Amino acid sequence: MTSEHLNQASSQLWQDPPIQAFIFDMDGVLIDSEPIYFDIEKSSFQHLGATVEETEHHTYVGVTLESMFQQVLDKHQLDHVMEEVLAFHKENVMKVMQDHEQLQAFDHVEQWIEWLSNSGIKLAVASSSPRSLIELILERTGLRPFFTVMVSGEEVAHGKPAPDIFLHAAELLHVDPQHCVVIEDSRNGVQAAKDAGMRCIGHQNPGSGNQDLSKADIIIHSYAELLELRDSLHIGVRS
Repeated sequence: MTSEHLNQASSQLWQDPPIQAFIFDMDGVLIDSEPIYFDIEKSSFQHLGATVEETEHHTYVGVTLESMFQQVLDKHQLDHVMEEVLAFHKENVMKVMQDHEQLQAFDHVEQWIEWLSNSGIKLAVASSSPRSLIELILERTGLRPFFTVMVSGEEVAHGKPAPDIFLHAAELLHVDPQHCVVIEDSRNGVQAAKDAGMRCIGHQNPGSGNQDLSKADIIIHSYAELLELRDSLHIGVRS
């Protein structure tokens, strides 16, 4: 997207009502972790006896683990105990992520988050990943100090594309949904943000597959593009 198009889009996104909070998805938004997860999930699918094609796999981006595996079990007519499936997969994920050498935030993301924080914008992470994984990744990337609120999809009644996770994050931030902006990389996440009554920035990340982000207010390909919009951001920090 060119600077001209970004500025045109920003006039619609930023101006009214004023922004008081930013809510970030984690995987594919703060860190390019989706390709890592895809490999781990492929291993788990094979363990279950499911042959999941890439197109189907990409439809699960942004949903909770339980929702993903339930859909896989139903679609492929497999009989497994969900608690055992989740325990096997989570243990594998934590092992891989703890030892992974390439857990780094996207370029310019820390600069963007630091600017928001210094501007008085409240910050939250709302991810479908388990809380233990959210905490691990935020610590490993050095982003943990910026976030006063973290919400896992396992902590709400309905995962994305339902709006529950974003509404709960806004409640914990003490900010009305209309004053929140969400950054998401998946179709399911964008849908959840819009259904929550929030503005949404779509982060088009190749690592997350060919996601339809058309319902987002604007679509970016890097945080450098967002940094261009700083001067147009209508901040309405509550005293």
